Amino acid sequence: MSTPSELEPIDQAISRELAADGRCSFTDLAERVGLSVSAVHQRVRRLEQRGVIRGYHAQLNAEVIGLPLTAFISLTPIDPAAPDDYPHRLEHIREIEACYSVAGDESYILLVRVASPHALEDLLRQIREAAKVSTRTTVVLSTPYEGRGPAI
Repeated sequence: MSTPSELEPIDQAISRELAADGRCSFTDLAERVGLSVSAVHQRVRRLEQRGVIRGYHAQLNAEVIGLPLTAFISLTPIDPAAPDDYPHRLEHIREIEACYSVAGDESYILLVRVASPHALEDLLRQIREAAKVSTRTTVVLSTPYEGRGPAI
């Protein structure tokens, strides 16, 4: 996979524009970066093939779709000798939006979205049972911004 330092400036510009607006047409993208439509199309295809662009998705408003409670759940193994397969044990739980392997006291931090405090309590029980871990939860009060994409 490529890193920003490996990207040509024009590929960085294309990536930046698509990160801001994944629905941008090739015509608009070409105009924004100063290339022809066919050149932009070829570069986008190469960025996809190289794994720079991993996909396109809609950003949903969690509150509007009934998931107003966001939390970070830190996982710590109960038995430090247990296999480190927590992501596999938890991948079936749809409320987990992201799973980050981290350095520090915890092994992983999960980003979750649920409908209510009761749903969070139930989710914590599911996570503890499935992964055999202890948890520490931080509830998000507000989100000034998220999903900004990398600074390229």
